[in-house]
Amino acid sequence: MTSTPFDPRALLAESRLGVLATIKSDGRPQLSPVMPFYDEESGAIHISTREGLAKTANLRRDPRAALEVTGPDGMTWATAEGTVTLTRPGTDPHGPEVEALVDYYRKAAGEHPDWDEYRSVMVSDRRVLITIAVERVYGADIR
Repeated sequence: MTSTPFDPRALLAESRLGVLATIKSDGRPQLSPVMPFYDEESGAIHISTREGLAKTANLRRDPRAALEVTGPDGMTWATAEGTVTLTRPGTDPHGPEVEALVDYYRKAAGEHPDWDEYRSVMVSDRRVLITIAVERVYGADIR
């Protein structure tokens, strides 16, 4: 019987829940549950979050991050490490910051039922887009 080798990038692509690790000012890790989207084509992970949260402040100070995802059975896991770029919160519902969030949503979830509402919420929530340029991926299948 031949088994297919474990591909941690495939697990990244199918996972919609993960834990983002950023670095606090004192050097300790900050762990945050997130809903990531791995864009295999660009090799980047995208996460929507709000301005003012610990992870956002940490990444503005130190752009290094890691994201861990676990398979549904708990027996597979993948970690992606990389350098982050952050969009700033948009003030214009049709500005480039909100357009980046619209693009992220379309790739991750498809079409939104009300784009005007989505754009308005992105501005009022002060949403920012975390983009991790994936530099290293590793993981295991421990079954």
